[in-house]
Amino acid sequence: MTILRCLSGVAPITKRSCKSRIVIMRQAVHVRLRNGVYHWARVAIQHDPRSRAKYAALRARGHGHGRALRSVADRLLAVACTMLLNQTSFDPALASKTI
Repeated sequence: MTILRCLSGVAPITKRSCKSRIVIMRQAVHVRLRNGVYHWARVAIQHDPRSRAKYAALRARGHGHGRALRSVADRLLAVACTMLLNQTSFDPALASKTI
């Protein structure tokens, strides 16, 4: 999961020194995978109510568009990895039952 997050650009880089901390976008990524995950998350906030609610909650807390979209993409990647591990297909009704 961690490698997939790094390759797709979802995991940011945090640079720290004694007095400052800066979070920047990861540059060493697979560009096509990053574009695919970006569009996947963008379309998810348009059509999936759960992703839209997560995005809206993050924006209400003051996060920027990119940060909120990365969080939505991170959740989608986690769901996809769990589906692959369990060898199941996507069932939105199952997600609403568990939460």
